Amino acid sequence: MNERFAGARVLVMEDEYFLAEDITKALLGLGLTVIGPFATRDKALNSLDLDCVDAAILDLDLAGGIDFAVADALLERRLPFVFATGYDAAAIPPRFAEISRFEKPCDATELARHIVDMRRESLPIPCDR
Repeated sequence: MNERFAGARVLVMEDEYFLAEDITKALLGLGLTVIGPFATRDKALNSLDLDCVDAAILDLDLAGGIDFAVADALLERRLPFVFATGYDAAAIPPRFAEISRFEKPCDATELARHIVDMRRESLPIPCDR
């Protein structure tokens, strides 16, 4: 991996333990730093306020309810992210039309590589924390 991507910090919001583990391993395998994984929106939002995040992978359905609060916060901060969800595109509001969606079950390595590609397009992202 190109050293300018090494250590990029990726927030993972996923409440399915085994999928969260697979995503974490794939990201770490590409030299990225994992923030989380978080199983709740509140913990993910708190992390956005406390940690320097470069990109994110978000599940939409946490504990039985669809929630876009973290996605909205990432949009506001202009941080790249993807959805990893079992929901189809119709469940995602139009404001997220440009956001990539990986349908579960998805390949964690493919998801991680997509994050690297997104980082490549968006570098540099300043982090002053």
